[in-house]
Amino acid sequence: MNTHIRTDCVVIGGGPAGLMLGLLLARRGVDVTVVEKHADFLRDFRGDTIHPSTQELLIELGLLDELLRRPHSDMSRVQLSWHGTAVTLADFSHLPTQRKVMTFMPQWDFLDMIADAAERLPDFRLLRSTTAETVMRDADGRIIGITATAPDGGPVQVTARLVVDASGRDSDVRADAGLTPNRVAAAMDVLWFRLSKHPGESFPFMQAGSGMVITIDREGFFQIAYVIPAGSWSGTDEDLLRMRENLREVSPGLADSIDREGLTTSDVHLLQVRLERLGRWYTDGLLCIGDAAHAMSPAGGVGINLAIQDAVATARYLVPVLKVRRPTERDLRKVQRRRTWPVLVTQRIQRTAQGPLLSVSQPGSPMPGLLRLLRKFPRLARIGGRFVGLGARPERLS
Repeated sequence: MNTHIRTDCVVIGGGPAGLMLGLLLARRGVDVTVVEKHADFLRDFRGDTIHPSTQELLIELGLLDELLRRPHSDMSRVQLSWHGTAVTLADFSHLPTQRKVMTFMPQWDFLDMIADAAERLPDFRLLRSTTAETVMRDADGRIIGITATAPDGGPVQVTARLVVDASGRDSDVRADAGLTPNRVAAAMDVLWFRLSKHPGESFPFMQAGSGMVITIDREGFFQIAYVIPAGSWSGTDEDLLRMRENLREVSPGLADSIDREGLTTSDVHLLQVRLERLGRWYTDGLLCIGDAAHAMSPAGGVGINLAIQDAVATARYLVPVLKVRRPTERDLRKVQRRRTWPVLVTQRIQRTAQGPLLSVSQPGSPMPGLLRLLRKFPRLARIGGRFVGLGARPERLS
């Protein structure tokens, strides 16, 4: 059966950017359809950080209490353990926000909350298990919607005044629209894996020395991110042995847990880091936001924050337009101009951070200059708190 949907805006991707944009448009009376290829949001090794700026947005939306009713943990300072010496990298306690913490929550819980709030609105539609395939064009070559595949394999056509691609860095629709990102070589990749959590067991959030490892304390298990040089993992047993040996230099306790767990290569998931952005985020009838417009490094967990800020700016600029007409390329250009500067600043800082994240030193080696500076002048961590917690240009609903 051929399904045909008409809507004001079709959003591809039910991630943080796509669902947040869908919610913001629908609450302002814009008919919006979000197309998500999965049946649910239960995918592991996604960003779990909810930044203070995002929590400010949730306060404006009346959703913060709903968020905090779900299992979560808060962090007022980001600290790094350098061969056992603690250094504060980011201090959120002085931010001009109501919630001066970074909150950790499985991304599927956060997305479920946003989807639940959006689905209570009459102008919101979420198509799950529906895969966006190609753009549709009119006789003049303008994009007027997308084709998709329904859960039963049937064809779906969604026509809209605007297509927003929020489907991530590997977007097929973006490629079909003729938009190609400019890529900057990333120096690092990240290995993700789980470890069982035993009673009373804990590890510092960030540990560094012979490389860097991040430990996220979940209920019942630890989620581990280990930073490695780009291209150095091929998934062999030798790679796994080398990882365990290197981790023992950073965190002997963590290495013991890995030995006890009996970790295998199939338990380790590789994230190939990409730093890239589109030179032009839009074409006639389509706008890219989030990772579809600018793939970020996981450093600082700021990619989610940037994606949500993109959604806020998109809604603020385009709601008045979408209510009455099809956005022009000039309308779409305003969104890109607003969001380009924070993306450029953030990617530049992330590129600069790649060296320290990959640095290897033995116990007793001198602490890097930046860490020594932060130890000597702890107030400098407030700058890091502002960059991580708010971003280069935080957006407001109005």
